Amino acid sequence: MSALASLYPQPLWQWFAQICAIPHPSKHEQALSQHIQAWARDKGLSVLEDKVGNLIIKKPATVGFENRKTVVIQAHLDMVPQKNADKVHDFTKDPIEAYVDGDWVTANGTTLGADNGIGMASALAILGSDEIKHGPLEVLLTVDEEAGMTGAFGVEPGMLEAEILINTDSEQEGEIYMGCAGGVDAEFTVPAHWQAPASGVTAFTLSLTGLKGGHSGVNIHLGRGNANKLLARFLADKATALQLAVAAFNGGSLRNAIPREASVTLTVPAAKLALLQQAVAEFAALLQFELAAVEPALKLSLAEVATPAQVLSANAQSTLINLLNVCPNGVMRMSDEVAGVTETSLNMGVITTKDNSVQVLCLIRSLIDSGREQIEGMLSSLAQLAGAEVKFSGAYPGWKPNPDSPVMAIVRDTYQDIYNKEPVIMVIHAGLECGLFKKPYPEMDMVSIGPTIRFPHGPDEMVNITTVGQYWQLLLAVLERIPQRG
Repeated sequence: MSALASLYPQPLWQWFAQICAIPHPSKHEQALSQHIQAWARDKGLSVLEDKVGNLIIKKPATVGFENRKTVVIQAHLDMVPQKNADKVHDFTKDPIEAYVDGDWVTANGTTLGADNGIGMASALAILGSDEIKHGPLEVLLTVDEEAGMTGAFGVEPGMLEAEILINTDSEQEGEIYMGCAGGVDAEFTVPAHWQAPASGVTAFTLSLTGLKGGHSGVNIHLGRGNANKLLARFLADKATALQLAVAAFNGGSLRNAIPREASVTLTVPAAKLALLQQAVAEFAALLQFELAAVEPALKLSLAEVATPAQVLSANAQSTLINLLNVCPNGVMRMSDEVAGVTETSLNMGVITTKDNSVQVLCLIRSLIDSGREQIEGMLSSLAQLAGAEVKFSGAYPGWKPNPDSPVMAIVRDTYQDIYNKEPVIMVIHAGLECGLFKKPYPEMDMVSIGPTIRFPHGPDEMVNITTVGQYWQLLLAVLERIPQRG
């Protein structure tokens, strides 16, 4: 951590080191929140914790900037808890083991939390400075962004005075975001009917590991493997021929992360064992051929386990395998209006076997409501055909782009003045909280910026040190250029 605290800009990295040291996965942000509140009160700043746990910290303008428009810098308190299978780590108790690797900061076997820890650190560093020039300032730190946007849903009218919001949750230096996708969770419940396993069978766990995973919005167009879908593909092809009986199917851990790992516990007749081993080897070779460019570390393994007490009935197993195999996944449509940006996507994020059902949790994202609704309709039809149930919940709106946004123009012109090149004005295929803030604050002018973060929502997450410095310089320059009120 001492190596982090010495990086430029030091105030930001010192705060990020503190953030890494205090566990703060989604729904477990209270320790970090209390640390920040105690610090802010010691600084004499106004601190409010609202009823859902969001923090609003207010700081007066620096001398000479009292008549500027009020700005709120916004970040979220929580991080995505993802780790490699061989990493022993409790995200609710253990600090993030961050370290410097060349021009990058990454973590040892876990997500880093640069999403959105760097943005949060920048806001706190500004609050703590007596030298940075700015008008009246508010900092909004929301809870539970990664697991349902609970904090953003809870922001109410009157909590904020600002006319301008700067969201810090973007992940590419040189890009300015003025819009984002909305989304909704889709959860299938597939009935599970059980029976005793046949006699003379051997049980195995078939595991797919080593995939990159990543953010189910930002990385969905990269063609990475979805562990859930790939194992479903194997079962759809081989379960009947090899007389496989499924006892459990579990994969992924978050609906907004592309699943990196999945496993199926199954039985096979002794006479079919050699054929199963051959089929697994052939499928592994096929995946390594198909996904060589994007998933060089994928591994398919078969390990013998104790025979389970029950397996799915033939009909229940057929329903589950067919539903998983046919369920759409990945990019559904690219945007016609914004080149290179995904318009609508679906991520089959989590599969969990329970006593009476198998639950399949997906996340639909779309820049347009009709795109989201189309996928909802497709999944409803699929559930009806399969005799399963699907429920939709947690819908959140997209952030409609405003090409005439004054603050976007300020950020664009400031970037060009500093770096002598034009930034790229973008719409992101991810669920920034800005769309939710538009409901209580419809007139608020918003923009989103950030440094370059690679592989968010996965253990390979890393943030580029040079771009953190560039983001910091841009943010301070923009604050200094905020116009006067009225």
